[in-house]
Amino acid sequence: MSRIGKKPIPLPKGVKVQIGEQLEVTGPKGVLTVPIPGGVHFKTADGRLDVVRDSDKYSALHGLTRALAANAVQGVSTGFTRELDIVGIGYRADVKGRVATFTLGYSHPIELLLPDGVDLKIDKQTHLVLSGFDKQLVGQVAANMRALRKPDPYKNKGVRYTGEPLRKKVGKTGASAK
Repeated sequence: MSRIGKKPIPLPKGVKVQIGEQLEVTGPKGVLTVPIPGGVHFKTADGRLDVVRDSDKYSALHGLTRALAANAVQGVSTGFTRELDIVGIGYRADVKGRVATFTLGYSHPIELLLPDGVDLKIDKQTHLVLSGFDKQLVGQVAANMRALRKPDPYKNKGVRYTGEPLRKKVGKTGASAK
């Protein structure tokens, strides 16, 4: 039994839902569509959205569809943020319009084009705040930025999520090799 699928999705003020071949969620931040797989249906009643499945055969799709719909409702009403930190001497980032430029110790700066629906704010050149209404898109852009220079476990340098635990490994010791 899908416990997630059973939970109703509360609809905040200003969020409109249109059920058709796809679920279309409209809010103050934007418009998102959620695919509706076969065997799963949506019902709206007094300010909430319920997900109903035809049989137990669709239990996995039931929870997945409810989670996607809840993320769409939260995205168009409040949005999502992801924070990253750049650690390392001389490592920094800058944003001009829709292009983010990273200096990460390579011989050249790296330019990354931000997709529509994702905004980037940079504090002190090393703290990045990504925001947008599509959770998947914000997370993917953050993962792409982190992949530019993954955190190094030996030197603790690189791009990492804010609050990401990182264990520092001990490097080689200078013992004499005979």
